[in-house]
Amino acid sequence: MPLDFSLSPQIARLVATTSQFIDQVVLPVDDQFDGDIAAAGGDVLRKRLQDAARQAGVFAVHAPVEFGGLGLGMGECAAIFEAAGYSLFGPLALNIAAPDEGNVHLLAHVATPEQKERFLRPLVNGTVRSAFAMTEPAPGAGSDPALLTTRAERRSSQWTITGCKNFITGADGAAFFIVMARTSGEVGQVGGATMFLVDATAPGVHVGRHLNTMDLSMVGGHCEVRFDGVTVSDDDILGEVDGGFRYAQVRLGPARMTHVMRWLGAATRAHTTAAEYVAERQAFGGRLGDLGMVQQMLADNEIDIAATRALLQRACWELDQGSRAAHATSAAKTFGAEAIHRVVDRSMQMCGGLGVTQELPIAKIAREVRPFRIYDGPSEVHRWALAKRTVRVAEAKRQ
Repeated sequence: MPLDFSLSPQIARLVATTSQFIDQVVLPVDDQFDGDIAAAGGDVLRKRLQDAARQAGVFAVHAPVEFGGLGLGMGECAAIFEAAGYSLFGPLALNIAAPDEGNVHLLAHVATPEQKERFLRPLVNGTVRSAFAMTEPAPGAGSDPALLTTRAERRSSQWTITGCKNFITGADGAAFFIVMARTSGEVGQVGGATMFLVDATAPGVHVGRHLNTMDLSMVGGHCEVRFDGVTVSDDDILGEVDGGFRYAQVRLGPARMTHVMRWLGAATRAHTTAAEYVAERQAFGGRLGDLGMVQQMLADNEIDIAATRALLQRACWELDQGSRAAHATSAAKTFGAEAIHRVVDRSMQMCGGLGVTQELPIAKIAREVRPFRIYDGPSEVHRWALAKRTVRVAEAKRQ
């Protein structure tokens, strides 16, 4: 059966409109503030850019139609998210940035009708921001979620949540948290976690210091958050009790792919910048772009970009079919994160001294994409998971 890689007329129009919007509205601000969202105005800028994106017709394209989005599937979103990612502020402007984009997906699939009205609708509208609180300080949950230490204890008809989280993206200024807490079992045991919807103004919620990571483009930072005896009701449970890890998979696979989409856009900008530079720069008796070593870097960039898109497309297809796509998303995330890093690094090398300055956008892109090899699961953890699944398949064939 032949494969059709063409974009539908609707998606092609949205990609073109997004690219135009990014070039004309978002990139000037991004470049003026070197991709530092706090310096650019934080939530004030977010609201202004989102109003402009709404007027341009490219706002919240992934969200359910009944809540104000366009209801696009993963495969349909890929090219649009990539076009938005050409600017570090682009995803924020379109309301498709992490963690809100992943939380929209999770709420749309798991939340009750009442929870959707209370949490999903304002999140899609851009009225509020959110955060996903799972990661904890060592020895708590990180790459190994089974180490979850935050606990929720039932007392009559209410639950009391106690625990510490860190690296919580967007926590500063978030209106609510999706909190992963242990409701059964012991630390180190798989399962026994539940997701709770927690209002940021609830007594006992404390957003602490920012962990000053090298990336600067995510509004609300990456923060320490403490839950000191926070009280919630059964109505605040997202999904079923003890089903938290299962629901996390609803969010994590798609969220990893949308990360790849967005950062692929940023890497494409770095590559385009380098290609334009070497096409003009004269050295050693000719253009840099005519030197064999430079041509190899350009070609390798093209290969890495094309291969990332191909793996991404396969993973998105599986997700759109209703599969967990665990193998495909791990492969695409691992390869994509490393390929994106290579593309940006080569682009910096081709531009020489200018590549490490604010004169070109490559240095700030390098700063932003490097953490992606750690965020949403380090490459090593995904390789471990891929290998374990491969061995299980081989064992099953022998039986």
